[in-house]
Amino acid sequence: MRSPRVGTIVPSDRLTAEESIAELAELADSAGAEVLGHIVQARARPSPSTLLGVGKIAEIQVWASEQDCDFVLFDHDLTPSQHRNLERALQRPVLDRTQLILDIFAKHARSRVGRLQVELAQLDYMLPRLGGRGATMSRLGGGIGTRGPGETKLETDRRRIRARIAKLKSALKKVRSNRRLQRARRTAVPVPTIALCGYTNAGKSTLFNTLTNAQVLADQRMFATLDPTLRRLHLPSARLALLSDTVGFIRSLPPTLIEAFRATLEEVTEAEMILHVVDITADRRSLQRQEVDRVLEELGALGKPQLLVLNKCDLLQPGASAQEVERERFRGSAAEVVSVSAKTGEGIEDLLKAIEQLLSRESVVRMRFKVPYDDGGALALLYEQARVLERQDEPTAVELVAELAPALAQRLVRYTDGAV
Repeated sequence: MRSPRVGTIVPSDRLTAEESIAELAELADSAGAEVLGHIVQARARPSPSTLLGVGKIAEIQVWASEQDCDFVLFDHDLTPSQHRNLERALQRPVLDRTQLILDIFAKHARSRVGRLQVELAQLDYMLPRLGGRGATMSRLGGGIGTRGPGETKLETDRRRIRARIAKLKSALKKVRSNRRLQRARRTAVPVPTIALCGYTNAGKSTLFNTLTNAQVLADQRMFATLDPTLRRLHLPSARLALLSDTVGFIRSLPPTLIEAFRATLEEVTEAEMILHVVDITADRRSLQRQEVDRVLEELGALGKPQLLVLNKCDLLQPGASAQEVERERFRGSAAEVVSVSAKTGEGIEDLLKAIEQLLSRESVVRMRFKVPYDDGGALALLYEQARVLERQDEPTAVELVAELAPALAQRLVRYTDGAV
């Protein structure tokens, strides 16, 4: 489909109008639309009824007719009344930024849970926009003078949507409950969980594939990866961790999506640490970091240990990535900064070492163990889940010094010979 874009000037401390329009063009491309052009209007304040001025709307109407476009896309969230008034004035369908993002999510949702979450966000967005289309809101009364033509289609649609929303919320509540049980089972065999997050199109899925040898879809289009994926990550000391890939964030991510995707985003809130992936070549990466941190704060996960991963360092001039690392080291809340290229593998070993060091610093105790030779299970568990630092073979048992998670130390408490 083809669509022009209509943008508004944004404050200088955020993206400029042209940068905002360029981001919207990427979203439109991800949705499969062909962009014919764009028009920008600077206003002191938006019009409550139509967002734009009367003259600008007339200009857009003429231009859209000449271009024979299918719909007009606004880089702005429209109120229900603005949406209706603009469609009447422009004489063609109108979409806003939130509608476009919801459409992309719907396109890329593959799993049952992903489709449920997208549908819930779409219905939450649609419900307040059903009215105002000339339908009479009358019902059957219970006495003389109160009998109307009956329940209108509009009210029927609203009732059905509310019922469907309630059903979706109930289904997603069960999903969240099941995932809590799964996380509890994983905790029984304590393996740290690491969540990948970042601005959309920062290269999270490519990095995920490089670290875990997975086959997750990696695409230049925004939100190409939507459904969460969990894979094993082997650290340099042979310690095991779990790495989760989550949906990318974006400027002004619709609140309906954040709420609907709670079941998915809980992987971030439950993780021991966060890998915040940033496109090192992005001109506005500091703003992108702020947007990601804002969403993490809304989820209650901003205080978690965070490792900043500057991706796509292969696209920089030689030596530039080291300078960028030093520059970013003093910004934000990341405990460590590493530059990598998920595509070429450059810096991956340094990233794995940084992950292990941060995990050790945050959630590891050093203990001495004495494991009998006939208890191979406990010995194997130590080698698989802990970092063995020393080993001495005695006549009846193996004495080990290891760094491990407190929960694992508690499971093996009968073998402990004291803290080191």
